[in-house]
Amino acid sequence: MTRAFGAFPELRHPFEVMPIHAAGQATVLYQGKKVTFTETGKGEGLLIKPSDLHSVNGFELKPEGVCCNDICIPLREGLLIEQGGKQWFDLVAFADLLGQPYVVDQASRVWSFAEVPAKRANMMVNAMAPDFEVKDRQGKVIRMADLKGKKALIVTWSSW
Repeated sequence: MTRAFGAFPELRHPFEVMPIHAAGQATVLYQGKKVTFTETGKGEGLLIKPSDLHSVNGFELKPEGVCCNDICIPLREGLLIEQGGKQWFDLVAFADLLGQPYVVDQASRVWSFAEVPAKRANMMVNAMAPDFEVKDRQGKVIRMADLKGKKALIVTWSSW
């Protein structure tokens, strides 16, 4: 019987560096989802296929620019890059253009992006919190939808 190595962490060497991706691969973390790209362009930014942009943050390339719902950002120089006969979209340059915070682990090729500020602006106009649910200290699920029509003070805290 073959044993799955990843299923037995006690068999791993504690000081052995193990790559997360094969060469040319990358992972993006955004709004609780993980998108892994099997092929990326070379460079300091994160170069993805333009068709993969929608799977990351809902934006897509259109003739008028890079658009998501009613938000449309004119296409600027440096967002689309030709490399090896292929066209790539620089996701990091796009985040910089939008003022979208992100962190990156270059060695592991993992990027984590915060919310796109332009998307968040709509929520701030009407002062409505997005619909979400959390568990209270007794384990009871509390949903924002349950508080509809009521004023609520939401306090968050984290130990880190």
